[in-house]
Amino acid sequence: MNLDLFIMNGYGLYVWSAFAFTLFNFLILYKVTSKQLIKEKAKFAKKFESLNSDQVILAHKQSTNRTFARTVAHKI
Repeated sequence: MNLDLFIMNGYGLYVWSAFAFTLFNFLILYKVTSKQLIKEKAKFAKKFESLNSDQVILAHKQSTNRTFARTVAHKI
């Protein structure tokens, strides 16, 4: 295996540590965002379940609610 790829003329330590730091932060950001999405879906599901039939029909017509309403309806 060619170590020049990892050493990079003496800059390897800087490059690979920056790469690892960036990857680590992206993973943390992904986990935080995923966790927040799950919380928001649960809040929406709770609110959607408490609606009467007329309000459910109106919610299905709104474009912002269509995706979440379908997801919640399948899970119920």
